[in-house]
Amino acid sequence: MPPKKAQPSPSAIPASAAKPTHAISTASSQPTKTPNKPVAATTATPSIRNAQDIQQIGTAVWNNYVEKTAQRTKLLDAFMAFLIVVAGLQFLYCLLAGNYPFNAFLSGFSATIGQFVLTASLRMQTNPENQAEFETISHERAFADFVFGSMILHFFCVNFIN
Repeated sequence: MPPKKAQPSPSAIPASAAKPTHAISTASSQPTKTPNKPVAATTATPSIRNAQDIQQIGTAVWNNYVEKTAQRTKLLDAFMAFLIVVAGLQFLYCLLAGNYPFNAFLSGFSATIGQFVLTASLRMQTNPENQAEFETISHERAFADFVFGSMILHFFCVNFIN
């Protein structure tokens, strides 16, 4: 057997001369890109621009809602907003003043939330934009379902109070 050549230890080989045994690149071996703009200038401008964009988007959505939404749907939306305010006031009263007749709080809060859900269902069924999904249900039938559901909901809430 011929004598082996003395190979230098891996730490003695410079990194540029070492042959890679496999081709895996790491993040540290990749060149880094330097930004073209200063960092301080880019952080202040987008926040102002984003706030203006959000305001413009909100204004456009509101204008579209006012112009294209039917009056009946706006009335249902106003009633739903009223129900949200009432539910919030009931919950706030429960937190501040206590909930001594707890079944009364549950009954009132459940009636408010249940009425909100029934109104949302009526809004979906009577919205002219959803006519394709609810073509077999007339507006009168949707309103009759709403009234019947509301009567059942309030019957249970009144009986829950005792």
